[in-house]
Amino acid sequence: MWAIAERVRSCRGVAGLSGGPFGTVATYLPGRRLTGVSVDDREVRIAVVVTAGRPLPETADEVRRALADLVGERRVNVRIDDIVEEP
Repeated sequence: MWAIAERVRSCRGVAGLSGGPFGTVATYLPGRRLTGVSVDDREVRIAVVVTAGRPLPETADEVRRALADLVGERRVNVRIDDIVEEP
């Protein structure tokens, strides 16, 4: 899970991970919670905050490509929860 989060954070245009409006995109681990990544047998759900200035589909596609070797045959759903200005 942590490797998935790090790959997502390293993608161009991704400002950070998001839990979504109700914090539902998360993985619960012993003693901690990984916000923005949820994995099951069929899919990987990613929720992100992106930077302005890049087409949203390009950012989502980059996230999917970055995770391809980690997720196997699972479908990767990328949800963009917010857009922020670049620093």
